[in-house]
Amino acid sequence: QVQLVESGGGLVQEGGSLRLSCAASGRVFSMYAMGWFRQAPGKEREIVAAISWAGGNTYYPDSVKGRFTISRDNAKITVFLQMSSLKPEDTAAYYCAAARIGYSEYVPIQSSDFGSWGQGIQVTVSS
Repeated sequence: QVQLVESGGGLVQEGGSLRLSCAASGRVFSMYAMGWFRQAPGKEREIVAAISWAGGNTYYPDSVKGRFTISRDNAKITVFLQMSSLKPEDTAAYYCAAARIGYSEYVPIQSSDFGSWGQGIQVTVSS
């Protein structure tokens, strides 16, 4: 497994931008697909972005498509989530997650696919 630590959350006004970072340590980072999930109070955890180990494939649900961008730097063993045009409904705790895929460009999107999780970081969008 890998250890994951998120950073970059905080409070932002509606329409603003934030960039979340997730620093990984442990096993070979490049063998892991990465994802970002979020969970708002009283709601289920949902995926907001995922990226394959080499970065060639990504996934976004319709709710964030065109506003969020996931990227990764395997040399720095870090994954990023650039969020723009933020809305109050984006308010949630955001979690970084890693799925051991091996050298495949498969992009997992189910939370059960991910075996390693960060501790979460709060993002609050004010109206």
